Parts: sequence; C-alpha cells; structure tokens
Amino acid sequence: MASSNSYKLRCSIPGHEMDVRGLATAVFPEGAFVSVSRDRTGRVWVPNSSPDKGFTEMHCMSGHSNFVSCVCVIAPNETYPRGLIATGGNDNNICVFTLDQPQPLYTLQGHKNTVCTLSSGKFGTLLSGSWDTTAKVWLNEKCMMTLLGHTAAVWAVIILPEQGLMLSGSADKTIKLWKAGRCERTFTGHEDCVRGLAVISNTEFFSCSNDTSIRRWLVTGECVQVYYSHTNYIYSLAVFPNSQDFISTGEDRSLRIWRQGECCQTIRLPAQSVWCCCILPNGDIAVGASDGIVRIFTEAEDRMASAEDLQAFEDELSKATIDLKTEDLGDIKLEDLPGREHLNEPGNRDGQTRLIKDGQKVEAFQWSVSDGRWMKIGDVVGGSNQQTSKGVVYEGKEYDYVFTIDMNEGGPSIKLPYNVTDDPWLVAHNFLQKNDLSPMFLDQVANFIIENTKGHVVGPAQTGGGDPFTGGSRYVPGSSNDSSGFGADPFTGAGRYIPGSSSNAGATSGVADPFTGKGAYSSAAQTQTSTNIYFPKTDGVTFEQASAPQIIAKLKELNEGAPEEHKLSEETMESLEGLLLVVCGANSPEPPPSIQQISLLWKVSHWPEDIVFPVLDILRLAVRHPQVNESLCGEAEGVQLCNHLLSLMRPMGRPANQLLALRTLCNCFSGQHGRALLISQRETVLSHVADLAAVCNKNIHIALATLVLNYAGCFHSQPDLEAKAQCLSVASRALETVQDKEAVFRLLVALGTTVALDQTAQDLARSLGVASQISKYSTVSEPSKLGECCQLVLKELH
Repeated sequence: MASSNSYKLRCSIPGHEMDVRGLATAVFPEGAFVSVSRDRTGRVWVPNSSPDKGFTEMHCMSGHSNFVSCVCVIAPNETYPRGLIATGGNDNNICVFTLDQPQPLYTLQGHKNTVCTLSSGKFGTLLSGSWDTTAKVWLNEKCMMTLLGHTAAVWAVIILPEQGLMLSGSADKTIKLWKAGRCERTFTGHEDCVRGLAVISNTEFFSCSNDTSIRRWLVTGECVQVYYSHTNYIYSLAVFPNSQDFISTGEDRSLRIWRQGECCQTIRLPAQSVWCCCILPNGDIAVGASDGIVRIFTEAEDRMASAEDLQAFEDELSKATIDLKTEDLGDIKLEDLPGREHLNEPGNRDGQTRLIKDGQKVEAFQWSVSDGRWMKIGDVVGGSNQQTSKGVVYEGKEYDYVFTIDMNEGGPSIKLPYNVTDDPWLVAHNFLQKNDLSPMFLDQVANFIIENTKGHVVGPAQTGGGDPFTGGSRYVPGSSNDSSGFGADPFTGAGRYIPGSSSNAGATSGVADPFTGKGAYSSAAQTQTSTNIYFPKTDGVTFEQASAPQIIAKLKELNEGAPEEHKLSEETMESLEGLLLVVCGANSPEPPPSIQQISLLWKVSHWPEDIVFPVLDILRLAVRHPQVNESLCGEAEGVQLCNHLLSLMRPMGRPANQLLALRTLCNCFSGQHGRALLISQRETVLSHVADLAAVCNKNIHIALATLVLNYAGCFHSQPDLEAKAQCLSVASRALETVQDKEAVFRLLVALGTTVALDQTAQDLARSLGVASQISKYSTVSEPSKLGECCQLVLKELH
C-alpha cells in the first residue's frame, strides 16, 4: 500500500451534536471505533466501502443523564466475546454497554463527581478517575478499591501491562503509581494539571499536561525525556504499535505526530479544543474536537480524501480565528509584521507558524513539509480581554482579581472574584453553582483562572518557633495536669486514658487493657493461649482527658488579645464555661447543655484559626455528651461540622487545630448520631485524614490511628468491602511514615479488626502487601502489646 509518510484527511464524521470528548478503538467489528460526546451519547463507527472512504454509525448508546466525558473498551471474555464498552460521565456514573442494545448492561455508581477518565485491564478490571480526587478499581460490577492520595481532580488513569500496576494523573500536577491499591511512587515534574497518560511498555509511559509538555517516564521514577511543541494545554496521547512513536492533541487546535522523539507533523483543525485521539488498527488516526466532529487522518494514499474534500478542509481552516489568549504567538505589533512576500521563503520545520500583515488584518500561516508550502490556518484576533486588578472591591469584599466572564453570547456578563491564595478549582465550582451554570464548564473556568493568574501565588504563612499549640508552655490542648492516675495517657503523658465510655477499665483477668495501660500487663501464660485481647475492637476509642480550668484560662487570655471584632462578650464566656463544666462532670447534677449553649459553641468554633484551639478543645469534650452529639451531628448540621473539622485538618493547617479536629472526630463515635454521620462521610473523612500521616507530630499520628481504628470497628461486621478497602489503604499508607509505637499499635488493631472473620478483606490485605509491611513489628518486645498484636494480624493473613 502506498504511503506518503505524511498524514492527510481521510474523512470527517459529523455524528455528534456537541464536543467529542473520548475515543477508543473497538474490538469488534474490525476497524471500528467508539466516540463519546457532551451530547450524552456514545456511538460505534465502522468503516464503509463508499467512495468517500468514510464510516457508518453502527450503534448508538445512551444512558447518562449528563455529558459523557470518556470511554474505554473492556476486553472480550467467554460471556461477552465482542467485549464491552464503558463510558464515564458528568452524572458521576459509569455505564457499561454491549454492542447489542442501546441501554447500559449495568451502571457503576460510587464517584462523587464527574468521571473523566477510564482504563481497562486484564480479567475485566476497570480503573476510573474523577473530579472527586479519587480513582476507583472495579471488578464484576463492584468497586473493589478507592485509590486515595491526589488532592485535586484525577484527569487521567491507565493500567500498565504488568498485573497490579496502575497510574493516575491529576490536577495536583502529580502522577501516582499504584501497586495492589497502594501508592508506591509519586512522579513530580509537570508544572500544571496532568491531562493524559499512555503506556509505552511494562516499564515506561508518557504523560501530557496543561504546561504544554509531554514527558517520558520510567516506572522507577525517572523522567527520561521532555518533549515540547504544543503552545497550549495538551489533552490526550496515543502510542503507535512500535511503542516509540506517538500522537498528541490539545487546546492549540492541533494534532501532532511524533517520530523518533521529534514532532514531524502538525495538523491544525478548525476547532479550538482537540480533546481526544486514538490510533486505529490500520495506522489511521481519529481525533475528536469541540466542534462535535470526529476526523480521521491517514498516511495511506488510497484512503485519503479527494482533492476537493482536502481543499474544502483547508478552506474551512483558513477561515478560523486565532485568539492570542490560546496561542503562544508572542507580542504582536502590526507595524513590525512582514507582508505576504515573506511567504516566498520556505519554513524550517513542519508546523512552523508565521504571522503576516494583510492591511489591518493579521493572518497566521503554517509550513507543511509534505506540501512544501505555507497553509493559512486562520486570522489572528486581539489580545486578552480579562479585567484584572489588585485590590478590587466586589460586593463589599476586596479581591486580587475580578474577572468578567461571558458565558453566553449576547447575554449578560458575570463577575468572578478571586484571590491568589484561593483554590482555583473550588472557586470555579462555587462560581458555577452560584450562577446556576453547568458543571461542564468547571475545567474551563478553573483553567481560565490558573492561566490568567500565573506568577501570582502566595503560600500560607509559616509558623515560627516555640510551642505551635500555645506559643507558651502553660496549656496544651487535650491534656491534664492531673498525673495521679496509674496509667499515663499515651496522648498527653498525663492522667489515665480511658477508651469508650467506661470510667473503670480495671482488668480482672490479670491482663491490662492494652489501650489504657491499667494493671501490670505482661506476656505471661494468659497471652500464650489463643485468646486475642486486641481485636476485633468494635467500641469507639475516645479522648477523655481535660483540665477545664486550664482551658478556660487560655480562652480568656486569647480573648483579651483578640481583635475587637472577634472579642467574645462576658456572657458568651460564661456560657462556654458553663457548658464545659457540664460536659466534663461525670454524673454532674448540672442541667444538660441548652440549645443556646450548643449553638454558641458552634458559632465560636469558627473563631480565627490562630486562637480557636481552646474552643476546639471544648468541642472535643462536648461531642461526647448525648445532647451535643445529637445536636451537632444530626442530619442537618452534621455535614457542616464534618466539613469545618476537615478544613481545619488540611495538611498546611495549624498542628493544634489538626490534632483537636481529629480528636473531635474520634469522640463523635461515642454517640449514635456522630457514628452515623461519620459512616456517611467515611470516604471524604478518611481521604483527608490520610494526608496527615505526612505531618511530623506523634500526637496527630495517634489521633489519626484512633480514627482509622474507630472506622474499622464500625465496619467489622458489615459486608461493605469498599469501606474496608479504604480502612486498609489508609492504615497501610499511614504505616509508611508513622513511627510512634502507640500509633503503630492502633493501626495494627485497625488492620486486625478489618480483616478478622472476613475472607474477602483478608484477600484484599494480602494483595496490598500488608503482611510484608508489618512483619518488622512482630519481634518488638517493648511494648509487648505491639509485637503480640502484630503476630495475631499476621496469623489472620497467613
């Protein structure tokens, strides 16, 4: 078959009504491919024998209630010899189709936001990525595991040929390698969102990014090459069968073909966003774009479009407009540009761009090596039209930027305020919700913010020296001066730590409670029997220690120095003090907390973050009280409480607030409403908690381990595999960095509680490599509970 070594248009397929967001080659019929679109459909296209060398729609699939964002093909098996087609959408669902019916065979639900990427592996495994910052592993219509670790949308996922290895790329600028569900390595290098991934071999892969670069990586972590040619965001990649050459598409209206590490051909399209691409079995290339058209390009001369169709395509391209905001063409001064005579000089490389002055117009031309001429690719229009200013006042507040956004042609413009310390994705999300706009615009609005605020980044203030909790040495949150208790509180070093609601943890068997240290615990005859005193542990472990006078004294001290607008009145202080005494007093004759006191506590818990910690200490103690637990953790208020505590736990937050927020969550388990709340918010809470393992603070690690343990206890007798998988994953991740022995012990109890009497959970733990991870603790003799508990967990996994 004759080949020109240069790709040209084969055909255009105007089958969709909106942007084409995903493409994948089909297993059946031969030469077919699948496209998905924002028009909420997926379509299967088969080559036809007509003179126009085009494709015919064989099958249309519908099942999503919102835009369809991505597609992949699941390999054939005995049940489905033609394979299956999986699509992800903005309705947060994954629909799985056969080629026989337009409605889904089944729907996978579990993501909390748009499913924007899919990849299939061996044995029917499916990997999905979402704006909810997670990736999920699916098998046999069930979610087997949620991969937690990214801090922003997961835009790209891929399963490597080696079993168990998976990759995810995120808007947090990182790529993560997962093995058996655990993050083994994080790849850094991209300077903006990672948008696409492509497998080269068992040991190498490509990535592309909004930073306009493509990178080649070894799975061992090294970036071995960086490729530049695109001038705007790069959305997708596909690799040729030779595992070396590849193609890429992006926001610069182009498809680029790379051979031997060089961009050898650039094909411009008459659409701004070229969202996706795939390589067909015969070597042809399919691309999908924002104009709703799928275009096929070929290097086989007998499949190329007719001369008339090629000219029509070139004419359409020449009429396009090029906005300087989307093309890196430098500063343009009309008087400095050459005229058309400049086009008599040949270009230096394929895809080279040259700007020409034609009267008062600026035209863009691109050099085509295969044709040996300059091709017009559009008319250049003016520069940036955003309105920005430092210190702009909007709706009574001062912002670094106030953008003017035109969402609808001819409609009113909308203001978008933004501060450089804000999260652009969160601002974009809130902006769309406030203005009742479709979530389809999230990536566009967020990227607009990022693009137009480059170079203006302000990091959070770093804390200085001294006690990070108090700035002094008088009051430590969650501690007590009373050291008369027999067993030391493992969290503060003072008083006796009491798990659950029991005030008397005396062990009559002669073996101490491994959590309180009460009694003379030893590895004597009792522990040499098969009795397991460690797990499963299903009652919640709480943080009880407190010194009410010290908390109140610190609160008064901070209130005196607080800014005028945050000062608490005498009446408020008395109310908080009364509440604290009630919730701290065992069998107190005092009346229960009033609704007014509880509401006041909630309000004051939003005090400035540098002085709020004594209030959080009161909150920690108060949520143990049945009335406070019901009031703050109930259906209406509970999610607000959860979100507030999670905001205080962000990795760059203040350690005192992180610690007390964690302890408050642990104490919520002491009441049925708090327990129900945390079960309902489990995925969000545990994904945030996992990030705190990286904080170097042993008390935070102990609180983190306790929270995981409380969750494990909740799900011990439940058949919720995804919940158990997350407990295992978070505990496993925490054990990578946590060193404190008490924290390690509690994580081991959490692991034991999760896998005890559950064969599936045990299998999952084995696949995560838990046994090899914890085996080093089996020989620890001090404290003896650590080694003994570890041996019992290993026995479960044997």
